[in-house]
Amino acid sequence: MRLPVVVGVDGSEGSLRALDWAAAEAARSRLPLRIVHASLWEHYEGLRPTADSGRPPEQILAEHLVASARDRVRDLSPGVSVVADVQPEDPVAALVRESHEAALVVLGSRGRGRIAGMLLGSVGLALAGRSHCPVVVIPATPPLAPAEPGRVVVGISDATGPSAAAVFALAQAASRHGELVAVRAWRRPTHEFLSRTPLPGSPASAHRRRAEEHLEEVLGALAERDDSGTVVHRSVTQGPAHQVLIEASEGAELLVVGARRSSGWHGLQLGPVDHAVLHYAPCPVAVVPDTYQG
Repeated sequence: MRLPVVVGVDGSEGSLRALDWAAAEAARSRLPLRIVHASLWEHYEGLRPTADSGRPPEQILAEHLVASARDRVRDLSPGVSVVADVQPEDPVAALVRESHEAALVVLGSRGRGRIAGMLLGSVGLALAGRSHCPVVVIPATPPLAPAEPGRVVVGISDATGPSAAAVFALAQAASRHGELVAVRAWRRPTHEFLSRTPLPGSPASAHRRRAEEHLEEVLGALAERDDSGTVVHRSVTQGPAHQVLIEASEGAELLVVGARRSSGWHGLQLGPVDHAVLHYAPCPVAVVPDTYQG
């Protein structure tokens, strides 16, 4: 069974960019495309069609949105099998449910109505934190410079072994016949800067060496799973992880991060690195749950 690429649409410019990206991804991966519109978006935003056909105005608008989206995909990617669906419920709940049977879920970083002025809409943040499959968030505006074809960047955490994000990123680079850039950020602990006692050797060199060794261990284990011959570049950089990843993603087709979640009174939440790259990365960002099996 080929799981579809699912894309959420709401008629905004951001969702059109997400639709185009999802259609291209489905065509490249030879997967079906499923277009989903959750009609309760329009309740929240106060949009009403003026025509009176005896049907609820939300239904009229929703059906028009998905029909237009389906026609757009058929024009752009005629070889893609595409279906469209209207679901009368909260968009986060609808897309989280879709994520159970999807290869990935795609949406734009900005929606309609009151959330349109935000860098990242509440739907995108909530979905990225709860999805069962990778979520790809498309920036509202295209990058200033074109991306290098096939370039995929992945953040390597301090976890032991290849993460689900690393496995997903390698598969994305291989399917694009491109290259993978594995980024390992490192920082000196604060107490080393504050300590008045001279430490033997060079603390900075020791931290960098450990980061390099860890990266090699992860990539060595990752290579054992891969026979595509994909070129993998290493990048070990000092600095905050979110800043290092945002800078590394310049010119990339895709930035991949893991969903490092923490349980709290308000449920599962993305980590600060995920929040930062979702808001500020110049390219599409894929958030991959640590439980994702691919």
